[in-house]
Amino acid sequence: MGWKAAEKLIRHWKIVRGDNVMIIRGKDKGESGVIKRVIRSQNRVIVEGKNLVKKHIKAGPGHEGGIFTVEAPLHASNVQVVDPVTGKPCKVGIKYLEDGTKVRVSRGIGTSGSIIPRPEILKIRTTPRPTQPGPKDTPMEHVLEKTYDAKTGMGMPDL
Repeated sequence: MGWKAAEKLIRHWKIVRGDNVMIIRGKDKGESGVIKRVIRSQNRVIVEGKNLVKKHIKAGPGHEGGIFTVEAPLHASNVQVVDPVTGKPCKVGIKYLEDGTKVRVSRGIGTSGSIIPRPEILKIRTTPRPTQPGPKDTPMEHVLEKTYDAKTGMGMPDL
């Protein structure tokens, strides 16, 4: 990726993994699918089963070679989230509800303005949280130890 492309990275992503999107440009224009992966460093997304290309892979130790069909990344500007009510592609806006929760809503001409739910796949962790402390974790007795007393000023470092 050249420096010009890196300069124009999307800062606030409104498309997430698991979203139902429609491809609006390219060879698969008009088809919809689910986002499999988001590559934020390149402003690209991989849509499940779309933008298929042939890849020639040389045989090596541990795997065999051949011609494989893989999903190539699409630029994020070439896909739009599908409105859950109308089923048409729409822009995504952010809105805060009365209770303060942040939600995504559909925007644009001919859209319903309905809430776009967060995909369930985002709630599933790919790597489980560790249940037992590792070698680099701080022991609990050190965490609970009181090192500074506000009344006496004891434990304050000399600056």
